Amino acid sequence: MKKSRGRTGRKRRRKHLQGFVDGVNCSHKLEYIKLKKWLKDRGFEDSNLRPAEFWDTGRGLMTTKALQAGDLIISLPEKCLLTTNTVLSSCLGEYIMKWKPPVSPLIALCTFLIAEKHAGEKSLWKPYLDVLPKTYACPVCLEHDVVSLLPEPLRKKAQEQRTTVHELYMSSKAFFSSLQPLFAENTGTIFNYSALEWAWCTINTRTIYMKHSQRECFSLEPDVYALAPYLDLLNHSPNVQVKAAFNEQTRSYEIWTNSQCKKYEEVFICYGPHDNQRLLLEYGFVATDNPHSSVYVSSDILLQYFPPLDKQRNAKLSILKDRDFLENLTFGWDGPSWRLLTALKLLSLGADEFTCWRRTLLGDVISTRNEQQTLNITAKICHCLIEETQHVLFQISQLKRNKENLKNHLALVEALRLEDLKILQKSAEILCSLNMATA
Repeated sequence: MKKSRGRTGRKRRRKHLQGFVDGVNCSHKLEYIKLKKWLKDRGFEDSNLRPAEFWDTGRGLMTTKALQAGDLIISLPEKCLLTTNTVLSSCLGEYIMKWKPPVSPLIALCTFLIAEKHAGEKSLWKPYLDVLPKTYACPVCLEHDVVSLLPEPLRKKAQEQRTTVHELYMSSKAFFSSLQPLFAENTGTIFNYSALEWAWCTINTRTIYMKHSQRECFSLEPDVYALAPYLDLLNHSPNVQVKAAFNEQTRSYEIWTNSQCKKYEEVFICYGPHDNQRLLLEYGFVATDNPHSSVYVSSDILLQYFPPLDKQRNAKLSILKDRDFLENLTFGWDGPSWRLLTALKLLSLGADEFTCWRRTLLGDVISTRNEQQTLNITAKICHCLIEETQHVLFQISQLKRNKENLKNHLALVEALRLEDLKILQKSAEILCSLNMATA
């Protein structure tokens, strides 16, 4: 009898330990207990998902049963979703309705988040607000020292993102002031820039797509946002496929998996076929071994390898510009992209070959010399980018030692640059093989 009980105990303990192989179950934490109760009160039925901490992805959801393709991962009732309907039915509603010119759906949601966070214990959304990140790692939140280490195209987009949020703040100040009757404190201290930045990042990184009909009280920007408590703990993986949409019959937002997932493993969803630059820009993270990742080549780098004395240089550039061949030139896991090689082939045309430029854009081989020169220049650009990436990685390692407060953000840029380095090294190998084959 004793023996049998011991065996069962061992089995139970082994089962219990299995849950800690990939992630540590966090459902016992008070914030998640409160969130689950709050969701249950709004009609959410407990699924097989448990909040957990994973060593590689951080916070996420693990499954307590094996999932097969075609299984429903989660079904979140409409009452649990935070949309512009939620905002309009709150005390902010009447202020939004009468404000001219109308505010955007985005600003309405930002305002609601800031106001509810300020309300603290009095907020009906407190259990959700308590599990939202306190800080974000989108480029808009990064220090200048960190932004300067980003690849050039992303650096430009990061600056645009910063400008967008700043302009949003400046253009909303008068509306925020109109809410003064609702607050004892000055609205200027409640709705400050850092509060808006946090709310904007919350919406930008966590909303699901849910279309709402156009309403006169809002500006003409599309009203397509919904915050989905609990569901938004699901992390992204480029290697899974899911079907996600609002079900009009069940009045719930549902996610169905097209992939398998073992018991106690992290459940992933896919935000879309995004490269790492896009993931960092929009969500504040990078995915390791992301099949969609690429390294972008700017037109400035391209032109460094062509003689300025080439009489047809301006004509060639004009052709590439008119046909949108100076953007989205990349190196990927499978080497230089067709667009990059085509742009370089056209720039490499000899004076006697220039009349063939249309054939070049169609992918025709013009001459052995043109093919060889294109490969040589592509390899030089690849090696130049490898050196630049290695130099930036060295700078990051120096900064990590000296600037403790930037460590997490520097680690993020480091992950992006390390991924770039792997792609460029793979491309260099491919180019070496192609060069040997055409030599």
